[in-house]
Amino acid sequence: MASGRNAVAMTDEEFTDFLASNIKVQVATIGPDGVPQLTTLFYVVEDGKIAFWTYGRSQKIVNIRRDPRVSCLVEDGEDYFELRGATITGTARLIEDYDEIKALGSKVATVMAAGVDLGEFGEEIVSKQALKRVGVIIEPTKVASWDHRKMTAPPGGN
Repeated sequence: MASGRNAVAMTDEEFTDFLASNIKVQVATIGPDGVPQLTTLFYVVEDGKIAFWTYGRSQKIVNIRRDPRVSCLVEDGEDYFELRGATITGTARLIEDYDEIKALGSKVATVMAAGVDLGEFGEEIVSKQALKRVGVIIEPTKVASWDHRKMTAPPGGN
């Protein structure tokens, strides 16, 4: 029987389902002074990887251009025995082609709208926003996950 961290780690399938069932990621980039800068963004999953768009002049993009190393956190749950999450360490790959940014932006906007079709007006807004934005794909180098729902008793319990 698995114990400790292994006992609560998600399987590959659980991890895939977990990422697909959430919409917000906390992304840490490295600021100019070496201090992490943390932001929360809406994301989609592209080929098993976290993807989002953001303003091209944002501090996180300035940071990524200087140093593409990032750390990400996706989590949910309210009490200890409901907590699930994953940290993903990796490299941010920038998408700067307008059509690719627009396609990614449409997917993210649809997630933000709870799956509701954006319609013509929404697509127009995404098209305009894509001019100011870049896409980001997180290329993972390390993943750690946990699902406290797998625990059968509180620590020290029988």
